[in-house]
Amino acid sequence: MVSRRVRQCRARFLDFFPGGFHDPVYVETERSYKWDAHKKWIAEIGSALGTHAPALAQRAIRVESRTNLLFSFEKMAIRDAVGTRAGAERFVSGLDDWLDGDGSDAERFTRWCETLARLPRRQTRVLTWPVATVFGFIARPRRHLFLKPNVTRYAAEAYGFDFKYSSRPQWSTYASLLDFARTIRCDVRDLRPRDMIDIQSFIWVLGSDEYD
Repeated sequence: MVSRRVRQCRARFLDFFPGGFHDPVYVETERSYKWDAHKKWIAEIGSALGTHAPALAQRAIRVESRTNLLFSFEKMAIRDAVGTRAGAERFVSGLDDWLDGDGSDAERFTRWCETLARLPRRQTRVLTWPVATVFGFIARPRRHLFLKPNVTRYAAEAYGFDFKYSSRPQWSTYASLLDFARTIRCDVRDLRPRDMIDIQSFIWVLGSDEYD
């Protein structure tokens, strides 16, 4: 049986978007730019990450820059981190391993976080939850989810989901995020969510003050 909290969260989303995930306003304001970024990724990067060419780092950053997913200081931190050939090579190799490497999801995500932690930094640290999750989300939106910490924590609390959050990116929190996504997807299956873009947007509506 669906809990009162879940019903309230669903009602909140539908208050803004009565047509659910296929509401024209939802598609225009929440979904389209994220899906467009994914299409740009496929067109400009595709499977080329496997070549580990440093220039691909700039392409990845350019694709992300067309979205508002990262804060400006996070965009700057990742641009600075790949500003040298060594940083760009490390980033591309690590991202390729995260998306298509060997081992379990847990092993690959752990290595990806270690890669980000080792990238050069000037002022702001590179290893944040948004940076750790944004590229997987854009590249593989049917599989990976983007994590904005405060928004997601507020949404999980409103939903009544026990989100296992750690401020430092690590697999246990990302696994909990994916569990949250699966729970939401099951609860709103009649609204026909297509992928993690829809799930992330649902979380955003629940947790962001943009929708107060």
